[in-house]
Amino acid sequence: MTAAPWNPLSLPSQKGRTIVVTGGNAGIGYFIVEQLAQAGARVIIASRSEQKARAAMDAVTQRVGAVDLDFVPLDLSSLDSVREGAARVNALGGFDVLINNAGITGPGKERQTTAEGHELVVGTNFLGHFALTALVFPGIRPGGRVVGLGSLSAGSTELEADDLYSEREYKPSRAYGFSKHAVHGLAFELDRRLRAAGDSRASLLAHPGWASDKFTPRVPGINDRPSRIPNPLPMPQGKDRGAWPIVRAATDLAAASGTFFGPDGMGALAGNPVVVTPPESSADSAFGAVLWDDAERRSGVTFRV
Repeated sequence: MTAAPWNPLSLPSQKGRTIVVTGGNAGIGYFIVEQLAQAGARVIIASRSEQKARAAMDAVTQRVGAVDLDFVPLDLSSLDSVREGAARVNALGGFDVLINNAGITGPGKERQTTAEGHELVVGTNFLGHFALTALVFPGIRPGGRVVGLGSLSAGSTELEADDLYSEREYKPSRAYGFSKHAVHGLAFELDRRLRAAGDSRASLLAHPGWASDKFTPRVPGINDRPSRIPNPLPMPQGKDRGAWPIVRAATDLAAASGTFFGPDGMGALAGNPVVVTPPESSADSAFGAVLWDDAERRSGVTFRV
C-alpha cells in the first residue's frame, strides 16, 4: 500500500514535544512557530529581540488559541550570546527538535564581522548555529532531531572551501551562498556521525524555495506593512508555505536522518514539501569533516556525538 501524500495543512499531533526555533519571531520562522504550535507543540523562540518574540507569541496565541510558547534571548553573531542562550535552553529541560532557522538573508555590500571577527554571514548563519547545536545537543531526547535551513543559493554558488569566510574576496551573494553550503555541510556531516555512532537522533535539512512577501498572509504585529521589494517571479507562495518543508523535516517521523526536503513545483521554488537532492559539493564528506574541525577551532566549542 502506498503511503498517503504529506499534507502540510494536517500535521501529526505534536503534543508532548518541545521544539526550539531560532529566529522564530519573523518571516518564515514565525510561520514555522505558528504551524508547530497549532499542531500542539511547546515551542521555544530563540531570537535577539524579546520585544519581537513577545509580539510573535501574542500573534500565534490570537491566531491559534491556547498554546505553550517561551522565549530565549539569542544573538548568533556573538558566541558569548550563543553560550548564554544554550545554557537557558538546557535549563528548560530536554527537548525534541532544534530548528536552526535564523540567519542573515540580505548581506551588506561591505564585508562585516561577528563579535569574534569572523565574516558576519557565515559566522551567523553557520558558525553560531554550529556552536548552539553542539552546546544543546546533549539535551535533545532520543529520537529527536536537528533541522538545518538550507537554500537553493548553495546550488547556484560555486563552493570555494578555502575562502569560506571571504577573507580573500567578498561579495554579498557569494557570502550568503557559502553560508548555505556550510549549513548543508553541517547537516550531512552530523547525519554521518550520528549513524556511525548508532545514535537514534537525526539530522535533517530543508529549504523553503522562494517565499514572497507579496503572497504572505498579513499578521498584525509581525508583517503589518506589505513589502516594497518587487516579486521577480510569478509565483503565489508566501512565507507560510515556505515554512512547509522545514515543518515537515521537524515533524515527519518517517523521514530518515540525512533527508533533505524542499518544494516540489516550479523548479523547486514552490509547492508541497518532498524529498529533494542536495548540491553534490555541500554534501561531500571530505568538506563536512574539514568544516566540522574548522568550526570547532573557530568557535572554541567541541561537538561530541
